Amino acid sequence: MPQRTRQLTVIGGGFAGLTAAITAAEAGARVRLCESHDTLGGRARTTETDGYRTNEGPHALYNGGPHWAWLKQRDLIGPLAPIPPLQAARLRLHHKGELRRVPPLAMLKLLRRKPEQAPVDVDFHTWATAEVGEEGARAAANFAAVALFHHDPGALSAAFVHERLRRATKVPPEAHYPRGGWSSVIERMVARAWNLGVRVETRARLTDVPANTPTIVATSLPAARALLGDDSLRWDSGRTALIDLAVRSRRGDAFIVSDLDRPGWIERFSAGDRTLAPRGEQVIQGQVPIAPGESKADGVRRAEHLLDLGFPGWRERVLWRREALAAGRTGAVDRPGTTWRDRPAIDRGNGVYLAGDQVAAPGVLSEVSFTSAIEAATLALRAGHRIAA
Repeated sequence: MPQRTRQLTVIGGGFAGLTAAITAAEAGARVRLCESHDTLGGRARTTETDGYRTNEGPHALYNGGPHWAWLKQRDLIGPLAPIPPLQAARLRLHHKGELRRVPPLAMLKLLRRKPEQAPVDVDFHTWATAEVGEEGARAAANFAAVALFHHDPGALSAAFVHERLRRATKVPPEAHYPRGGWSSVIERMVARAWNLGVRVETRARLTDVPANTPTIVATSLPAARALLGDDSLRWDSGRTALIDLAVRSRRGDAFIVSDLDRPGWIERFSAGDRTLAPRGEQVIQGQVPIAPGESKADGVRRAEHLLDLGFPGWRERVLWRREALAAGRTGAVDRPGTTWRDRPAIDRGNGVYLAGDQVAAPGVLSEVSFTSAIEAATLALRAGHRIAA
């Protein structure tokens, strides 16, 4: 009896869902992808408002992870926005209440520590303080927040934070910026999915997992918890105030302001990508992690202080502004004594698999979504073989 074509369903059309759908379709499966919103992309969407293109918070694509090679092999990255050397030199560090050009020496010393030297079961602040002292430990933890979106990086696992610190400070930088925003990558991924025969359904909000077909749930963890009725699908994440601005250009504006006194990051994304704003204007995006007892307004006030320091006169130059709060939408954070292996497992049993940035997969930022999506697709294809047999 000839083997029937494998079938599977992907719920969620963000970066993880598209990765899973493409992987399965390339292997010959018939894939149905269901997205509850009007458009695909999830948190990787780039929105356009009044001529300004912005991601959902600061986004970068790191070239040190496995997804870089995968995307590049399929020509899905597209043109990258170059960062002119003059702009790169305008990185400013807020330390001890002032803007500086170089980090504390103790923080630089900490970067020499190899990843395996940072323990899993000790918090970063305790470990780093023993290594280089209080000042360097605090500055390093707060700088690492660019890849953590958490209000207290020092309280997290030393191994978890140190990996992200080293990735965020590599020279040359790992962070790259797709020209036109992350949606340019998503658009290419959607086109490849269509060309592979993936059946894409938008405005398709499922309330139950389809029967008799392997299913990949590539949604946020809270959404997966509700869909699957599984209360164990929980993991710590960050809570972050986001601010987006369009301002008239001014010579001398900073490229990046990183807060070493408390977690916070402001970046002028149009410095290298002029497609994000009309001529003579700039797009600035920032993220300030906030504690459970703080409000979005608290985070915005801290962001405004960093803007005052790095972008003098910005208030009089504002052409457009938007604020938001990202709660539990910034990826997993690992507490002391835990690693990515302790997060909710990808294989949920009964032909259901999870993909996303808070599940049991290694990597930094979007790499977790990618790695989990590849694993989920691989497991779903195996299950499809068994069903078709």
